[in-house]
Amino acid sequence: MPDRHTLAETEAATRERVQHLPLDYAASHGLLSLYRAANAVRARLTNQVLGPHDLTWTGFLVLWTLWIWNSMETRDVAESVGISKGTLTGVAKTLQSRGLIERIPSTVDRRLVSLELSAEGVALMERIYPEFNAAESQVVSQLSPEQLATMTEALRALVVASEEA
Repeated sequence: MPDRHTLAETEAATRERVQHLPLDYAASHGLLSLYRAANAVRARLTNQVLGPHDLTWTGFLVLWTLWIWNSMETRDVAESVGISKGTLTGVAKTLQSRGLIERIPSTVDRRLVSLELSAEGVALMERIYPEFNAAESQVVSQLSPEQLATMTEALRALVVASEEA
């Protein structure tokens, strides 16, 4: 569901609220736009693609991570997806109960568990990822190839700068 205020209204209200503070407004508005865009895209992809398959955004990210990297220890999956191990425990239980992932105990340290996609999980990802990508293409269809390349380059720079901190 979109925010009830437009991006321009939110920027104006923010500027009015904090105008007395010494802030970098360009940075604030740029990142506000990033947050808004990320939330809007996430909601659209969840509603359009993931919801019909009874998947949450977080569940999809876990499946995608395991699909790309194969078997991973739970702590690494949680870090890669950006969630706590406790949250991963609940998500993993749900995905396991649906037959989409398997828990593989470590042969070296019984406290460690790895996760991997089951054959059903692989089949699901191969079925829905093209749908997901088609929705991604729809979202960026208003951008020229040059704008998309510039956006991608800028976002990669933000990731690198944020991960260096």
